[in-house]
Amino acid sequence: DVFTYADVDTLDLTNPVATAAFVCDLHPDYIINCAAYTAVDRAETDEARCRQVNRDAVCHLASAARAVGARMVHISTDYVFDGTQCRPYVETDPVNPQSVYGQTKWEGEEVLREICPDALIVRTAWLYSEFGSNFVKTMLRLGRDREQLSVVFDQVGTPTYAGDLAEALLTILGQADTNGWHPGTYHFSNEGVCSWYDFARKVMQLGGLRCTVLPIETKDYPTPARRPAFSVLNKAKIKKTFGIHIFHWENALEQCLKRLDIWSV
Repeated sequence: DVFTYADVDTLDLTNPVATAAFVCDLHPDYIINCAAYTAVDRAETDEARCRQVNRDAVCHLASAARAVGARMVHISTDYVFDGTQCRPYVETDPVNPQSVYGQTKWEGEEVLREICPDALIVRTAWLYSEFGSNFVKTMLRLGRDREQLSVVFDQVGTPTYAGDLAEALLTILGQADTNGWHPGTYHFSNEGVCSWYDFARKVMQLGGLRCTVLPIETKDYPTPARRPAFSVLNKAKIKKTFGIHIFHWENALEQCLKRLDIWSV
């Protein structure tokens, strides 16, 4: 297989002409759209730009994919749900996004379904890795600089290691010729359930840091964007359809931290 990667410095997905030309020249079999505006709080005052990336860019990419006969895989989010139910969300549960970010990601899903009915959409949650900016790396940085910090305990979900998500996507694509192409919406995160407070404590423990993590309520840490209080995703569909084995979030976090040590050497 041949993979081509494009970041914003080589392709602006909000430009429909550039997107169409790029895809036409490349003529790929599959397109995995990992691009998104993910600054959740900033999106509340930057709605136009957020929508350009999370909805309009998906439209441009889907149109280009349809023109060359490529299959689309799109990454979406648990933030399409309002977080008010008390059981893990299945793919058919009603959506009710509570933030600009969540709303624009839902709009991106809808425009993709309209243009490419055979697309595959994977919703994920609490994504992190050894690269870029994310919760795990922020906790490690703060844990080295502070004796204690406070983290909300009343927002519950499941962390997802980007490496495990990537492997799941490649498994799905690798089965397309033998297992068939199964379009639709799927949920993927690591296994297990925790709060952001539990997640932060585990980062400190596995990172060998002495920083004390204190639990606080969401009301004590107000943010511009409203987050789901409960956004655990049910992954039965993706496991049954593709036979994917999913690691527990604690095991995935341990693997990420080991790799982070290697990359930081």
